[in-house]
Amino acid sequence: MTQLLLVDDHTLVRSGFQLILEAQEDITVIAEAKNGEKALDYLMTAPHPDLILSDMHMDGMDGLQFITTVKKLYPGINIIVLSMDDSIQTVSQALQSGADGYLLKSSHLEEILFAIQHVQRGDKYISSSLGVNIINNVRHLLLPEYNKKEMMKLYDISERELSVLELISEGYTNAEIAEKIYLSKRTVEGYRQLLIEKAKVPNTAGLVRFGFQNKLLS
Repeated sequence: MTQLLLVDDHTLVRSGFQLILEAQEDITVIAEAKNGEKALDYLMTAPHPDLILSDMHMDGMDGLQFITTVKKLYPGINIIVLSMDDSIQTVSQALQSGADGYLLKSSHLEEILFAIQHVQRGDKYISSSLGVNIINNVRHLLLPEYNKKEMMKLYDISERELSVLELISEGYTNAEIAEKIYLSKRTVEGYRQLLIEKAKVPNTAGLVRFGFQNKLLS
């Protein structure tokens, strides 16, 4: 049973989410608060929740300050932000402050429950509706920092495959790549297809994007 604390400065929002969440067999809302200060008052005098579902922009103590304070005083409590704010900067700041997840208030119930489940297992979660661009911009907050050699090892990419990837990213054709690194055109084609399979992308454009996102290309 996940014990949950709701923090939001809108009474209707708190009431609505409380009704929805308490309808779930494995969730109970043990308290609610209208801002970070009230939530901290509760935490100092009552049993701690497993998870806090908190807005970002509230009167008094804002979400960032609240997240930072909770994580400092009660590191065992997980926090998921539930906000209307979908800016990359806000998402990044929330995660840097210690939030374990970030959901938009427009999220479907199924996604909210999915996020709670994953965060309680120790995972991170960002609302799917935030889109691939935001996820890519906050990757460094969710994953360990890898250098090129570590990423090559992680994806089982050889030095020769990396050379082919670098030339692909520069726009060279298979024939041109073959001439530059003294391979047959068929061999280069094989390397290209193998890289696509290792990166689990549908095409060359996706392969190049994969290379930049994973620090294989610069």
